Amino acid sequence: MKKLNVATVLVLMLISFLCYSQNKKTIYFFPGQGSDKRIFESLTIDSSYNCKFLEYGTPERKATLKEFAKQISASIDTTEEFILVGVSLGGMICAELNEILNPEKVILISSAKNRTELPFRYKFQRIIPLFEIFPAGVLFWGAKILQPIVEPDRNTNEDIFKSMLYSKNPEYIKRTIRLIIKWKRTLNSQNIIHIHGTNDHTLPFRNIAEPDYVIENGSHMMALTRADEISEILNEILRK
Repeated sequence: MKKLNVATVLVLMLISFLCYSQNKKTIYFFPGQGSDKRIFESLTIDSSYNCKFLEYGTPERKATLKEFAKQISASIDTTEEFILVGVSLGGMICAELNEILNPEKVILISSAKNRTELPFRYKFQRIIPLFEIFPAGVLFWGAKILQPIVEPDRNTNEDIFKSMLYSKNPEYIKRTIRLIIKWKRTLNSQNIIHIHGTNDHTLPFRNIAEPDYVIENGSHMMALTRADEISEILNEILRK
């Protein structure tokens, strides 16, 4: 049999790699309001999946959550099978994208499936929008003060959480607050899988209707602070 030269072997290896990569499903990860892709950095996901981490800019001033999600949908390749994973605001965006696109699965972590799962402070401001009174800088300052108080588990990775929040634009914070408060969705979709912690103070566990996976003492920050447990659940869901 004729021996293959080095160049031929390399070409065959490259073709094999490209074919393998093209057969992989893609998971799109959506960070929360005060975070970025670093919220997912400690997760260990099955290597048979491509992982892409979404970044989104500041919403238009009067945009709705659905409109913002539709804008973000342009970043998703719908010609291949894909899965959506979102934390907090990212999960709410995924809930809207579920109606716009056709994902194989939608996984929410420390999030809400619709506005009925939001806490009273958000529902109250739908009627009396106090957030509109304050300038963006004041709301941003408030977020920096309240985050470690409301979610003390954040101090486990304090430098990362502080860096993620501080990198945000104050106007982005104000407009995303508006997105959440003015969210219109009231119904759940069938293919949403919800992971929530019992010690989440931002989106309290008592408001969450029938979560699929419950993390005992899990906080709003558990995608990073409890990454091993979250990874195990995610990989279990992906195998199904």
